[in-house]
Amino acid sequence: MTARCGAGTLRGAAIVAGVSIAVVAAAAPPFPRATPDSVGLSAAKLSDAKALLQQYVDRHTIAGAVAAVARRGKLAWIATAGVQDLAARTAMREDSIFRIYSMSKSVTAVAAMILHEQGRFSLDDPVARYLPPFDEVRVGGSGAAAPRKPSRPITVRDLLLHTSGLEHRTSDLYRRARVRARDITLPQFVANIVRVPLMEDPGTRFRYSEGTTVLGRLIEIWSGQPLDRFLEERIFAPLGMTDTGFWVPVDHRPRLTTVYAPADGGLKPIEIEEVPFTDRPALLEGAVGLVSTVPDYLRFAQMLLDKGQLGGVTILRAGTVEAVTRNGLSDAVLAARGGTMGWGLANVNVALDGGEYGWDGTAGTIFWNDPAREMVTVLMTQSVPANPDGLRQRFKALIAQSVE
Repeated sequence: MTARCGAGTLRGAAIVAGVSIAVVAAAAPPFPRATPDSVGLSAAKLSDAKALLQQYVDRHTIAGAVAAVARRGKLAWIATAGVQDLAARTAMREDSIFRIYSMSKSVTAVAAMILHEQGRFSLDDPVARYLPPFDEVRVGGSGAAAPRKPSRPITVRDLLLHTSGLEHRTSDLYRRARVRARDITLPQFVANIVRVPLMEDPGTRFRYSEGTTVLGRLIEIWSGQPLDRFLEERIFAPLGMTDTGFWVPVDHRPRLTTVYAPADGGLKPIEIEEVPFTDRPALLEGAVGLVSTVPDYLRFAQMLLDKGQLGGVTILRAGTVEAVTRNGLSDAVLAARGGTMGWGLANVNVALDGGEYGWDGTAGTIFWNDPAREMVTVLMTQSVPANPDGLRQRFKALIAQSVE
């Protein structure tokens, strides 16, 4: 077990509920490395992918990026381009730290499924069974109609599949009600979110939402631990994710990248949050709250690709991972969503025609797993918009072309 302070790891003693306990952490094995050709990848095409990232830097579209590809369980390629900070000219490094925003959701979903395997809850349990304020939630009225009781309760499954009727954190509705801010606690967040009417009845529509942060509070209730401690003990420490957490302590801040937005033909730094990621937040936000690195998240994604285990450590059963990385939306909800993408309980977009899955983040991060090709790819930048000039699609195409 490892006690952590945000993205930093502290070894020694921890205090839990007033009791001092010893902290002992076994080092996770290093991610095995391989040359691209030894795992069936073209080094030349991977060089083209790095050149693409450098082109975006040279055109002042992004300040910098880190990317990596693993195949057949081995790290075959990792590349950096540009800088962490334009003013300081700090070069991007392999272990630069990024705000991963919605890529936090998959981590929180895995944490929930650990507890599901232990029988702490059922996916179709009403959320109100564990969070009584959800008994009071209503569906918003239109015109002269008053808010009404939903046709059925919100379930845990709804939170994972974004079929709860809850809204996104950036919606005008939630902003006006100040539903979510990094300076409030999880219990206060729950009290805030139930005061705002649902957008529709649970189970009737896919609406990307704050449901995963509600799930984080449920994890605390089911486990009896703060969310950050549960993630540390059950995911981060076992997988060797030493730079992943809810904030960046002082000794890790030289590796924290700056978020940039376009301005006057160049880039300007912006702060997305009122409470920056260099400060410890009151809100442990399962939906968008984590910082991480490419090597750390590669380990998490490889664990999913390897059906719940990595380096001899088991996080989830193989059957659980198979279930949560395939489409979980009903036919009606899937049809209404349109396209060829489903959604899995692991909080990932799922390709209906091939099983590839992954997700991204508001500030420019993305990962995807390709089971058929036995590949994991992670790309991290810090950019708003998150996908400037189609960077993700162009980068992904070059990675696909590297498979020989």
